[in-house]
Amino acid sequence: MSQQPGPAESEPPAAQPPTSPSIRAQLLATEHWSLLASRSTTQGEVLTRISMFLTFTSASLLSVALVGNATQFSDAFRAFALTILSIDVLVGLLTHVRVMSVGMEDLMYVIAMNRLRAAYVDLEPGIAPYLMASYTDDEAGARRTYYFLGARRDFTQVAGSSMVFMGTVNAALIGLLVGSALLIAGVAMPLAVGIAILAALAFFATSLLRGKRRYDEVWRNNPPIAPGHRD
Repeated sequence: MSQQPGPAESEPPAAQPPTSPSIRAQLLATEHWSLLASRSTTQGEVLTRISMFLTFTSASLLSVALVGNATQFSDAFRAFALTILSIDVLVGLLTHVRVMSVGMEDLMYVIAMNRLRAAYVDLEPGIAPYLMASYTDDEAGARRTYYFLGARRDFTQVAGSSMVFMGTVNAALIGLLVGSALLIAGVAMPLAVGIAILAALAFFATSLLRGKRRYDEVWRNNPPIAPGHRD
């Protein structure tokens, strides 16, 4: 008497046919457009945050000047000025944190899109000469995508960044707050100014070092998978 094959004895499912190149290209393009939309939204959000911060700071400093003129720079004005400067510094630091995060997110999107271009080149190697943006997901590829009209020094890229801009503004506000607090406390003008300058420079240097550390961590934690391609 014959036995029916059990579940363990049934034939394995047939292997799925490989995805066609056209479908792969569509999937890659969909992901590419998603990254582009996310990058555009993020950039717009951080530019709005910076604009709001600058508007708030300029309005608050103008109010300090008006109150000082109205109160003849009395003790009440000093307390008001320190409060307003403290709020400006707090808002500036929060904006600075977001700007640095967006800088890393923008690099994330660039690396991801470079990796997708590497997949495009794998599908059709003949398109490589027509891609001005890089199709390598290593550090050199990211630099080329940020500026693909020739070599550009890292100094200009960093000096013109939103992170350095916010660091400069916040350093000035911190120096102004520290100097004002020391003057109100009775510290001599030369000493107060010197300490304020040191505080501003210390914050600026710290922000640069923190940004550099986060940038280096990106490449340590995300090894490239398509570094063999060459532009």
